[in-house]
Amino acid sequence: MADKKGKKRAQRATSNVFAMFEQSQVQEFKEAFGLMDQDRDGVISVDDLKEVYSSLGRIPKDAELKSMVEEAQGPINFTMLLTLFGDRLNGTDEESHIMNAFKLFDGEAKGTIHRDMLREVLVHQGKPDERLTDQEFNQVLEGAPMDNKGNMDYGAFTRIIKRGKQDDE
Repeated sequence: MADKKGKKRAQRATSNVFAMFEQSQVQEFKEAFGLMDQDRDGVISVDDLKEVYSSLGRIPKDAELKSMVEEAQGPINFTMLLTLFGDRLNGTDEESHIMNAFKLFDGEAKGTIHRDMLREVLVHQGKPDERLTDQEFNQVLEGAPMDNKGNMDYGAFTRIIKRGKQDDE
């Protein structure tokens, strides 16, 4: 056997992870992978993540970054990254469950929830360690279908969560 030199080789996913996504999504993930792979070695490492976070003005703890990298079953090459994204997307609740959760806050059955109501629930209610920060809340709603009065179309938002943003609009 060849000398391992301390680095694990990336394993190929056995299922066709590329079939889980549309070609445009794969391309977007490829661009994101390129941004995260700071040292251009084809694998996302703790050091790569540290540089990415640093460029965003955030200094996470090494343990936090190590935990992120260890979520993968090996080194994070592009195929592994797609596998992780696929697992996350498939790990979300069914569309009907997400829709029903939003409907709880839509007393008039309009199909919309006002941004302020959603902020109140996600930022200020519940257990303190499960609440979103204002920054996290704003990130969640980035790209959400919102009218000029601050009402979010939660049906369309649910479709974005589950299927990704469609370019036909």
